[in-house]
Amino acid sequence: MSAPVSPAMAATAAPPVMEARRWLDGVAFPPERPLINVSQAAPVAPPPEGMRKALAEAALGDDSAHLYGPALGLPALREALAAQWQAAYGGATGPENVAITAGCNMAFCAVMATLAEAGDEVILPVPWYFNHKMWLDMQGVTAVPLPCGAGMIPEPAQAEALITGRTRAIVLVTPNNPTGAEYPPDVMAGFAELARRRGLALIVDETYRDFHSADGRPHDLRAAPDPDGTVIQLYSFSKAYRLTGHRVGAVVAAPERLAQVEKFLDTAAICAPQLGQCGALWGLRNLQDWLARERGEILARRAAVEEAFASLPGWRLLGAGAYFAYLEHPFAEPSDSLAPLLVREAGVLMLPGTMFTPAGSAAGARQMRIAFANIDGGEIADLAARLKGWRHGGA
Repeated sequence: MSAPVSPAMAATAAPPVMEARRWLDGVAFPPERPLINVSQAAPVAPPPEGMRKALAEAALGDDSAHLYGPALGLPALREALAAQWQAAYGGATGPENVAITAGCNMAFCAVMATLAEAGDEVILPVPWYFNHKMWLDMQGVTAVPLPCGAGMIPEPAQAEALITGRTRAIVLVTPNNPTGAEYPPDVMAGFAELARRRGLALIVDETYRDFHSADGRPHDLRAAPDPDGTVIQLYSFSKAYRLTGHRVGAVVAAPERLAQVEKFLDTAAICAPQLGQCGALWGLRNLQDWLARERGEILARRAAVEEAFASLPGWRLLGAGAYFAYLEHPFAEPSDSLAPLLVREAGVLMLPGTMFTPAGSAAGARQMRIAFANIDGGEIADLAARLKGWRHGGA
């Protein structure tokens, strides 16, 4: 008899990006038509040279970088992020409001562990970020889908209709993964008011905030008083500073919440990787001009995607921003069948909408996600040309 597997874990979907990578097995891509991989929102280049030198110096010269650190993160990093957060969002944010985690996914898991248990409910706008859904499934927490409206923007009134006695939180991602949509300040304020009035947590994942198209404050959630600790923000250093392999994320929340988060972090990871935290701190102190240029390049690629798909027959751009474009495709096949076909017949790897929507979703079967941050303007044009020239199954 084999050892048992938790029913909740067994019922959780397999990691989508890993599944998509398996579609490449046995497929050859000729030199004149190399693979265009727009499946994953992860920088493919290493951090800037200055940061790599700082990481090397920390590895060689800072003995503490190889030891356990505080569960809530390096004090200097917490202080630096708090100062940046306060400057960006207004209001009062101090180091006591910041916890450093081993990546933003762990930030989500840590926060959710303090909020919900098996049998509880959490509202997720659809299409959702699949790792959020996977964690809830693993814990036996029900993910309640909130359909998005025009521009892939969810509405607070629709969310309120989904609240039950078991609801514990509403989760927003802005700029959004997978749609790229940037939620307007009035929508964010509406969700915060709803959460406060109904005694829920509002979790705002801002992994891609450094690539928001707005030059000013993206919302006013931290500028307003929050005596109940309703708003919980999540952040990732991975995308901003190309630190994906170092696993550094953050939670910005009330100290009372972080006292509970600390229990999870001490149990799950003890501390975030020390070298990664050294790199994140160096980045906050030295790379703001570099990051501004990176943002400019991402915004230029977003514009190129919008232009390319505006004239692509049959395709409809539903949302674009930060690293992502979310589209409706024109083909007969459902997206989960279409995606592997495009690998083999067009040399394009993208993710199907079925990975971001509830099982059986008719909308998900018509949708695809493109992570365009790692392809330049020429490759974006090539991507559009390949899709335009591919007609398997008919439009």
